[in-house]
Amino acid sequence: MRRSLLQLALSAACFVLPAAIHAGEIDTEHLFPFTMGSDVGEPGEREIETSSNGRFGKRLGSYAATSHQAELEYTPIANVRLSGGPIVAYHDISGVDGLDDRRQAAFQGLTFDMRYRLLERSARGFGLTVSVEPHWARIDEVSGARADQYGVDVTLAVDHELVPDRLIAAANLLWQPDATRSRVTDVWSRESTLGVSAAVMARLAPGIFIGSEARYLRRYDGIGPSNFEGYALFVGPSLFATLSERCWVAIGWNAQVMGRSVEDPAGLDLANFERHHVRLNFGINF
Repeated sequence: MRRSLLQLALSAACFVLPAAIHAGEIDTEHLFPFTMGSDVGEPGEREIETSSNGRFGKRLGSYAATSHQAELEYTPIANVRLSGGPIVAYHDISGVDGLDDRRQAAFQGLTFDMRYRLLERSARGFGLTVSVEPHWARIDEVSGARADQYGVDVTLAVDHELVPDRLIAAANLLWQPDATRSRVTDVWSRESTLGVSAAVMARLAPGIFIGSEARYLRRYDGIGPSNFEGYALFVGPSLFATLSERCWVAIGWNAQVMGRSVEDPAGLDLANFERHHVRLNFGINF
């Protein structure tokens, strides 16, 4: 996946800005590519983060959807982190059942994330954080069609060091309701995703971690857990590395290894989900 110009500029800045890092401590704020950690940064800490997400593969045809998000993150007081920014999306769809052929790049929408840490890991043995992330989009994230889409991602994140400073695990509970109005038909649709994710990362060397993540997701035709449509289990490797004392990168790949759609009896749920998910996160503190 190509880096954006913003990512390249931030990479150069990594080696120019003065150093400021919490050495010797595991910081889970960005450690896991797909799973959220409980850490939220120190009061006054500011950061720019870019996140490139790719979703690839449907039952038939060719499907590729990528989104690129830039966020400004700020920790105004202890245990509270705020962030937000724009999203740009690219869709390349051909011969997929139920979706129009499309090849376009467009401004997708805006997102704003609020996190509050309920328990600090160093004091209680495990960390606990709740995140609420409302978002708005002007195109549908799956089809790329013009739409008004409103949603919120609610996450409860917990993490624990299995071996101090060496091995850490995290788990998330997820609820992602969305309401979408098509600008073509003016028809409203509602759906939600419930899920759980788990991750483990081991320190190989100072600033370098490898591990794996697993996510179990269930899709519903409605805001709540009714009208079940399908489920998918994703599993894959993860890597985190510090590029300098202020910059970091996290890379993850998840493949759907199990799933089933109510509408499609074939193995895997490629109606509601994709075959592969890829994520590249990059950040710089300043």
